[in-house]
Amino acid sequence: MSLTGNDLSSGWRMILTPAGAAAEPAALEAFSDVIDAPVPGTVAGALERAGRFDRTAPAPLDHLDAWYVLDLAEAPGAAVLHFDGLATIAEVWWNDALVLSSDSMFVRHDLPVTLTGNDRLALCFRALKPHLEKRAPRARWRPQMITPQGLRLVRTTLLGRMPGWCPEVHAAGPWRPVRLSRPTPAVPADIRISARLDEDGTGRLDVRFSFDNATPPTVECAGETAVAVPDGEGVFSASLTIPDVAAWWPRTHGKPVLHDVSLVADGMRHTIGRTGFRRIAIDRGSDGRDFALLVNGVKVFCRGAVWTTTDIVDLPGNRERYEPLLKLAADANMNMLRIGGTMAYETPAFFALCDELGLMVWQDFQFANFDYPANDPAFMENVRKEVSQLLDATAASPSLAVLCGGSEIDQQAAMLGLPEASWAGPLTREILPSLVVKHRPDVPYVENSPSGGAMPFSPNAGVTHYYGVGAYCRPLEDARRAEVRFSAESLAFANVPEQQTLDAHLPVPAVHDPRWKARVPRDRGASWDFEDVRDHYLGLLYGHDPARLRREDPARYLDLSRAVVAEVIEATFAEWRRSQSTCNGALVWTFQDLLPGAGWGIVDVTGLPKSAWHALRRAFRPVQVVLSDEGTNGLDVHVINDSADEKHLVLELSCLRHGRQAVVSGRRAITLAPHSAETLPATDLFGAFFDTTYAFRFGPPSHDVTVGRLSDADGTVVSEAFHFPRDRAEALFSAAATAALRQDAEGWVLDVSADRFAQSIAIEAEGFVSSDNWFHLAPGALKTIRLAPRAATDPAAKPVGEIRGLGLEAVVSF
Repeated sequence: MSLTGNDLSSGWRMILTPAGAAAEPAALEAFSDVIDAPVPGTVAGALERAGRFDRTAPAPLDHLDAWYVLDLAEAPGAAVLHFDGLATIAEVWWNDALVLSSDSMFVRHDLPVTLTGNDRLALCFRALKPHLEKRAPRARWRPQMITPQGLRLVRTTLLGRMPGWCPEVHAAGPWRPVRLSRPTPAVPADIRISARLDEDGTGRLDVRFSFDNATPPTVECAGETAVAVPDGEGVFSASLTIPDVAAWWPRTHGKPVLHDVSLVADGMRHTIGRTGFRRIAIDRGSDGRDFALLVNGVKVFCRGAVWTTTDIVDLPGNRERYEPLLKLAADANMNMLRIGGTMAYETPAFFALCDELGLMVWQDFQFANFDYPANDPAFMENVRKEVSQLLDATAASPSLAVLCGGSEIDQQAAMLGLPEASWAGPLTREILPSLVVKHRPDVPYVENSPSGGAMPFSPNAGVTHYYGVGAYCRPLEDARRAEVRFSAESLAFANVPEQQTLDAHLPVPAVHDPRWKARVPRDRGASWDFEDVRDHYLGLLYGHDPARLRREDPARYLDLSRAVVAEVIEATFAEWRRSQSTCNGALVWTFQDLLPGAGWGIVDVTGLPKSAWHALRRAFRPVQVVLSDEGTNGLDVHVINDSADEKHLVLELSCLRHGRQAVVSGRRAITLAPHSAETLPATDLFGAFFDTTYAFRFGPPSHDVTVGRLSDADGTVVSEAFHFPRDRAEALFSAAATAALRQDAEGWVLDVSADRFAQSIAIEAEGFVSSDNWFHLAPGALKTIRLAPRAATDPAAKPVGEIRGLGLEAVVSF
């Protein structure tokens, strides 16, 4: 029999008790403090809805037991209860009998029951604190970032356990759905779909399922069919060969084509899933030190961000909560998201959206920094279950691109001075890779992130976490000097949200108020935070004393803070995307904030993009022009076409004096094949020598900024790039801007122009998201910006707002 059912999402009541105060459900009669609790959900989420929990000042929950109780009036008969995630030390009581115990947040359970028509289901989430205080064999090292140390023995998320990184919200409760199903004939179940792509473009599809049908059904996909064959009692399997199948590509390099998989039996068609055909491999180079991802035989520059969670309190896993954020990732021209080992596993709904949007997923298994007890049989049994269940649940997802043993385990040991033999052990080197080979052999495995160099964190080999530009306050040139191969995280800054978010959710003086500082991330025990890092680059790029500026002109300080992270991000990725660069990909830390404020996220907690998101959207364009300063070799122009189509483009280069007078310029038509790039010296466009980089210094500089522009055949600007021969402060001009708001068939459009070069133009229209922001504006060009209403905005509303810039002589209203 197959199973169909429904979520048990409403009618739950929650009771908090001291640890161990209620040994069984009958003891709950002594407690009268009962609140409603949504499922899936968390204890913190239920308390927050009742007005008894503040995520900005979270109370600890580890010392309490939490009981969830539900009365069912279902028709009698056989059924199965499904628990998709219980955080973390949990008991399941059915009609006052203990029927299941679980000690992993990441393991699913199926429990057969007999319904009587009047049943009670109770879940008890026991206090975690006693388990964290248990004595265990001594670890080889103790990380400082995560507290307490007992977490290495418990399979639970590290979110909420990293002081300075995120609010200390402790995950407890039925964080994933609880479902009830009944046997139902003639519906396929236990479906597992796996797809792969051969080098010659042939698709291979394997399907296995259980089905109550005497006649073997037919499986269909992409126009091909195969009759399933029995593979055990009530179990069938089928294999299809699909010549010249339309392949799945990351969105920057092609179309993420998905194919329905159907089962036909007795004249009935059942759609049993969707999948994509792709081939992924890691290229380590001839010396074994490189790290590049090959998708369908093409080297892909991976760009994106590290995912945190859609909500630090609720830890939701439904499509409705994922979709707005994942669409923002796609709109920013990303092609990869990484789920780090300090986070939590996301649901199949997350992967299904990534499949559709062409977003590859780098999935760390949920291990980070600790020396884990790989010799503990009970611990390892939980690990095998969680990994097997995750990989089987996402078996059909082409977006799952890399599987990794965890985050900073090797690095933690190495930084504490331990020898290489102590960096890791059988967990990441034997057990996890063997599970990957068994359940997802189509996905490459990486031992740990970072790993691969003389030290695990060495950027010039394998996978690194690069913060030379960023936390370590190195000059921008370090992005080249470090010879980064692949950075699984990078460029962390305290990114300031737009003013409308601050006004609504954090209306306090920036930096000077302790409530502001409480939202700024820091490494535990460090004397500096990531606002100090951002301020370092503000001084470096614009010549201001940040402390004095925020005291005397806080509004300009915030605008320069927004501008500087955008500048550093674009400059760094311009360096890394050159054809001559050693870098094959980089992901920024992190995608979304956990609280309102200057967090690491490039998207704030309300879902509004920050300046960093807009910078990445420009830096990640599939068709791109970038400029690189090669010193006395001059200025190089790099034109990149990551797309699957041949591009006919026009490249223009102009050097401007006083922000508007072209002292030299050049123009050339370029044709780029798919997945190709070309590099030209600027002098090739000018036809003669010109000191574009101001390297020879024969007298005063003759220009302040160089503008590179790439247009398509009909004159539409595809990409722009800017180079400052001295520095950005020398190219701040008193420019006059104009803005005209109009409406076309797709919505509201803002046409912006300036009479001379203008830096970091910001558009603010409450209730709307602009298609570009914090951008530079060259003179004589009309820039068209789309204003899209946010989810809560009336679709009929007309945008109202203002435009400002670092050098604009006046704010422009529209």
